[in-house]
Amino acid sequence: MIDQAIIALFEQRDEQAISESEQQYGALCRSVARDITGSEADAEECLNDALLAAWNAIPPAKPKNLRAYLLRLVRNAALDRYRAAHTEKRGTAQNSGSIDELAEILPDKSDVVGEVERREMLRAVTAFLESLPQRQRDLFVRRYWYATDVAALSKMFRMTQSHVTMTLSRLRKRLQKYLQKEGLL
Repeated sequence: MIDQAIIALFEQRDEQAISESEQQYGALCRSVARDITGSEADAEECLNDALLAAWNAIPPAKPKNLRAYLLRLVRNAALDRYRAAHTEKRGTAQNSGSIDELAEILPDKSDVVGEVERREMLRAVTAFLESLPQRQRDLFVRRYWYATDVAALSKMFRMTQSHVTMTLSRLRKRLQKYLQKEGLL
């Protein structure tokens, strides 16, 4: 079933929208959530949370890209679950690596200047990513948006783990220089 048909089911409040969404994107959403939380059970809960959020948001929301919309919902649910587990000291440190790598160069989002700087930073990071070749952009996004571990990236991109690590390190340095040039660091 195509995305527009699934969105139409959501708008009609037809529960088949949930099952069609899960059938179409469930495996991908679980994979993203599992990469972030490190747990199959948590990944399933994140998928359920994302589907419920979609049910509650559509309508009035009408996403142009259902796949991206669901992936964003599941990623946010997984990050919330990860933060809760990490805060309560029951979580694993599996994903803190990718988050910590970027935290070294990006400013704290609770900064007093707040929302304006955050939006400007988002614009700059987006522009930086658009300037990268597709393969490097995909590698960067998989690591820092979806929190995919280096071993999985190595298999996915058919690169050695050390090559993945070095490429990511160089991309972070390029991002840092770009942000400095833009006056954001």
